[in-house]
Amino acid sequence: MNPELSFIDQLRSIATDPAARGLLDDAAVLDLGGTRLVLTLDTLVEGVHFLAEDRADSVAWKLVAVNVSDLAAKGAKPLAALTSYTLTGDAAWDNVFIKGLGEALDHFGIALIGGDTVSAHERSIGLTLVGEARGFVPSRSGAHEGDALFVTGIVGDAGLGLAIARGDMTGPASLLAAYRRPVPQLAAGAALAPTVSAMMDVSDGLLIDALRLADASGVAAMIDLDAIPLSPEFRGCRGDDRAARLIAATAGDDYQLLFASARPLPSLPCAATRIGQMVRGSGVHLHDRDGAVPLPMTLGWLHQ
Repeated sequence: MNPELSFIDQLRSIATDPAARGLLDDAAVLDLGGTRLVLTLDTLVEGVHFLAEDRADSVAWKLVAVNVSDLAAKGAKPLAALTSYTLTGDAAWDNVFIKGLGEALDHFGIALIGGDTVSAHERSIGLTLVGEARGFVPSRSGAHEGDALFVTGIVGDAGLGLAIARGDMTGPASLLAAYRRPVPQLAAGAALAPTVSAMMDVSDGLLIDALRLADASGVAAMIDLDAIPLSPEFRGCRGDDRAARLIAATAGDDYQLLFASARPLPSLPCAATRIGQMVRGSGVHLHDRDGAVPLPMTLGWLHQ
């Protein structure tokens, strides 16, 4: 078993409160008797989640946005944040980060209410976000056989943006922005939450996140690779063939919403693309216009 999955599996023996949702979800949901708090935490590590060359204000934006994306998948409104920050002795970088963090929190209407600092050689920056939800709070585990599988927006642009940031390729600024300044789907999440059977954000790659949703729900995901929505910029750089679509479906950092619903596409409350269906069985299965598609060796990002 992957070390990350093994560690989480061991944590389940102590994470027994209902708020933890069996550690199968994007966030915890704490019911306080009329108020439902949704809590999430993400950590960005230099060299793993962002490049040393990335601007500090872009790192701050991304830190906030990826946490907000978790709340979007719960249909929750972000309220407050606590941050943990590693001081590496670079005051200029710290100052730009603080300015960017303030701008990002202001953009989403989030109050900074505390946190912690440590000193180390490598940057590791965390954010705990507190949100509030009303009504049904979707999980990863509610999908049923026969539900259609949808995704908002487009996927794949951030993966190419990372390649541009690394200097591996050239491309339009919109791809680089997709990597550095992702836009969480808060409005879509709030609109979709009452209508979906299961929902999560796409952070580590469409295929690996579809597998997580399917596994948590006890069904399989059948995905039409040709239906995966790509931007004109992605097509211009990588094309539109099977190989290109597999790149888009495994790249990650998209922060769109992946959801299952029994409702037909025209009745959904926001724009989305149907990419497949939940079926009996387990795992993820791919096909396109030419037939069955073998799964790639890597479905998305996993910590080693």
